[in-house]
Amino acid sequence: MTAIDPDDHTVDELTEELETIEESSELQAILEAEQAGQNRETAREAIHARLEATGEIDSDETDGVEEGTETEGEYEETKEDVGEEADGEEVEAVAETEGEEPGASEDEDESEPAEETRDKKHVRALADGEYADMWVFCETQQGELLEVSREMLGKARGLMDQFEEEYEEERVVAFLMGDDCESLAEECIAYGADVAVYHDDDRLERFLHKPYTEISAHMARGEGTVESTDWREYDKPRYILFPATNNGRDLSAKVQAELDSGLASDCSDLFIEAEEVSNPVKTGEPGVKKTFEKVLHMKRPDFSGFEYSTILCLDNPNREFHPQGASIIPGSFDPIEPDYDRDGLVIEHDMELADEWFRVEITEHDQLEAGVDLTGHDVVVCLGRGIADDPTEGMELGLELVDAFGDAELGITRGIVTSSYQFEGHVEQYSKEERQIGETGQVVAPELYVAAGVSGAVQHKVGMDESDTIVAINTDTDARIRDFSDYFLEGDLFEVLPRLTDAVKSGEIELEAVADGSGGDD
Repeated sequence: MTAIDPDDHTVDELTEELETIEESSELQAILEAEQAGQNRETAREAIHARLEATGEIDSDETDGVEEGTETEGEYEETKEDVGEEADGEEVEAVAETEGEEPGASEDEDESEPAEETRDKKHVRALADGEYADMWVFCETQQGELLEVSREMLGKARGLMDQFEEEYEEERVVAFLMGDDCESLAEECIAYGADVAVYHDDDRLERFLHKPYTEISAHMARGEGTVESTDWREYDKPRYILFPATNNGRDLSAKVQAELDSGLASDCSDLFIEAEEVSNPVKTGEPGVKKTFEKVLHMKRPDFSGFEYSTILCLDNPNREFHPQGASIIPGSFDPIEPDYDRDGLVIEHDMELADEWFRVEITEHDQLEAGVDLTGHDVVVCLGRGIADDPTEGMELGLELVDAFGDAELGITRGIVTSSYQFEGHVEQYSKEERQIGETGQVVAPELYVAAGVSGAVQHKVGMDESDTIVAINTDTDARIRDFSDYFLEGDLFEVLPRLTDAVKSGEIELEAVADGSGGDD
């Protein structure tokens, strides 16, 4: 037991108490107690300083950190992985007795050959790095930009315009790869990018994990020829966005791991502002508040779908997490109107691609028929189990309402997909899983969402909660969908849908809403 328990003191208080201690053994005991407790770097440095002042250690021996102690944000990688230019100090090899195999110990059986180990380097993530710009991975398919790529560029443009007003000017940087994709890079400029960096190779026509990851990380680090990198003067992007598509989800996780940062997945909203935190993991010691500037707040629906979590990617002491990264749910944002006369910088990226990255070759393939895309429509009419009394008629009524609107599509809940409803005629094709909306289906955010006979299960809410206006039709006034609807119409969909269709066609809607989504009656 030490005379001083470091856990009972702030670092400043501990530093004052240390001045009264002359015995090195007691100082060592306090150091061990600190390591076993809060293990604050600043506290350890104060104890080492006192040990140095008493003449017990040399400052060059530890440089404020105990030998062999791994500080947060450090890890070991092979030289082959990190290269000769990696940050950090090389770990000194353990002295070996002449004649011993590397790594051998007295307890090892001499008949067992010692396993050879690769040279190691102790690497600290980039500290005091320079970060700038918002990067957007623009996914392509069959020689075209996916709509979600345009959506992310539009959101990035708005964020960085606001960023310029509050801080300074930084750019939107689109990055993409594929076969003959220079024209798509130019299209990215039209949709809001200031810079578009592309890598062209006929082997990149289809998404491949290894080359796409290596190229993306190479671009983000600013590696390559002077011609392809002299447009930037920073270490890594400040922010980076990926689409929450099948390929985008895979790539986002791999690239962010390669760049030593984190990822908020499946986000539906973003904003940038300062954030004050008191978490000692982030501030370095308890009881201290620290303000982080230019923080990307990444909002995503939580598991229940009824609340949203805001994810922050904040630095630790001596450990910086950049780029701050997120994957974006398609349909969350609107693309801006393209300006094909807009000025921007288009850069061809230079990098040698290893043949081993392309060991799998696709010799032939069949293309499935295009599925139903419910995103991008002004109106979505969704049918639920409320059609059970007459599934065929219920489906027909929903289609008639869709036809009454100018730009609308029909969606269904999982309850219909998994039901044993018998549909007659052509309406059966509308009961397939491709039209399902929800956590395991499509995510939509139309201007108007009409939910007829939908109870409002948690999984369904995740797929439509970002809609501008939600109108629910249900006989059950206690249905969960009432809680998050803008308008709730009490009634049988078989009676309400025809009236609503007639009202849309005539341009006069006089239906009386029972609830406005606040939970109370009108």
